Amino acid sequence: MHIAVGICGASGAPIAVSLLAALREQEVSLIITPEGQHLLDLEAGEVELPATRRYHYLDFESPLASSSRLPDALVVCPCTMRTLAAIAHGLCDNLITRCADNILRLGRPLVIVPRETPLSLAALDNLRAVKAAGAFVVPPMLTYYYHPQSVQEMTDFAAGKVLDCLRLPHDRYRRWGEGASIDTP
Repeated sequence: MHIAVGICGASGAPIAVSLLAALREQEVSLIITPEGQHLLDLEAGEVELPATRRYHYLDFESPLASSSRLPDALVVCPCTMRTLAAIAHGLCDNLITRCADNILRLGRPLVIVPRETPLSLAALDNLRAVKAAGAFVVPPMLTYYYHPQSVQEMTDFAAGKVLDCLRLPHDRYRRWGEGASIDTP
């Protein structure tokens, strides 16, 4: 499966790092905005970002810019509210938003990992618009049923939910009912 991953300048870069590690066996095209690179450096430091190929975020000559050469799916992780708004309103002003527009037009999986809280009314409207257009909206929510022991485990959980949307098998988190039992009152 060919998956494009766009990394924008929102907090949550470690989720993208975990996701890319899990996608190691897939064909991956990577796009990072300058702000995304800044947040990667700030939050994750020097890390390996496995990808088959990398494209500049303004490379409109990239195959990802054409609907005739689209990847099978696009994940925008983390997704800024600015990028969300551009996708919601069809503003193809960089390679991530152009690829997202093509992905939605052709009915392929688009996974948005929005990183903002609390959400404004405009952000909620934009999230509704991308969902109505067919995207998966996967905010990195905290969960506790599997008793995470570290921030990394919570990060991997968020990446695992993205992989679930792509229907890719993974071991990023323990699923409900797997392993240790959950005590009930």
